[in-house]
Amino acid sequence: MPVQDLKGRQVWQRRTSRESLGHWVMWLIGVAIFAYCWQQISESTTWFFVWDAPRIATDIWTRATPPRWEYITQLGKPIWDTLNIATLGTIFALILAVPVAFLAARNTTPSRFIIRPIALLIIVSTRSINSLIWALLLIAIIGPGVFAGVIAIAIRSIGFCAKLLYEAIEEIDQTQVEAITATGASRWQVMAYGIVPQILPAFAGIAVFRWDINIRESTVLGLVGAGGIGLQLSSSLNVLAWPQVSLILLVILAAVIISEWVSAKVRGAII
Repeated sequence: MPVQDLKGRQVWQRRTSRESLGHWVMWLIGVAIFAYCWQQISESTTWFFVWDAPRIATDIWTRATPPRWEYITQLGKPIWDTLNIATLGTIFALILAVPVAFLAARNTTPSRFIIRPIALLIIVSTRSINSLIWALLLIAIIGPGVFAGVIAIAIRSIGFCAKLLYEAIEEIDQTQVEAITATGASRWQVMAYGIVPQILPAFAGIAVFRWDINIRESTVLGLVGAGGIGLQLSSSLNVLAWPQVSLILLVILAAVIISEWVSAKVRGAII
């Protein structure tokens, strides 16, 4: 905007003086918050271990290479359990997420003041707690094992899938819904023929994307006793079997890369 300098000439500036002052005040507040947080972190950090970290990392790398390749015969079932945890957890989550999404969407919910807030609460509460925490709680309730991992992945995924799906429902083309409604179709017929066909591509993309994420999350659930290859990783770490640890990490990396490739291919075919 134009302002006048001391000689009365017009000079173009991006911000007014008040806006510039507010901008610098915000920067100063941000720097002060950062400095305070850094001070708090520094006081609770043992810096000796931080400075010694390169030596420790080099020592662990030396112990972990080469990987213990013969141990791979014992990783078949754990990696299969991991894939099952991710797949079954995603399926259970989608089954529960679909009705929650329809109840949360403004254009399909039966009640915007009672049912929709409850559905949104379910979405927020399941998304706000990490799958590892869910796994810890479920292990205390139903015991350790693969089933606890499946339920933990499912609960964690409900909010993610339902949120993206209800946003897709709210963005549908209403003219198609109005056309089917004008024929005298019932509420369920409108949903089946006017809404569902429009959200199917989004639903398929959400399902594949969440499955890809769950592959990653399920690899670490075994660290808390929820089964899968993470259990083998935890056992190897406990006995400091670094060659086994490096092999397990390579297997996890391979599984993630393959799941990413499959996910990309499926999403590309859908889109």
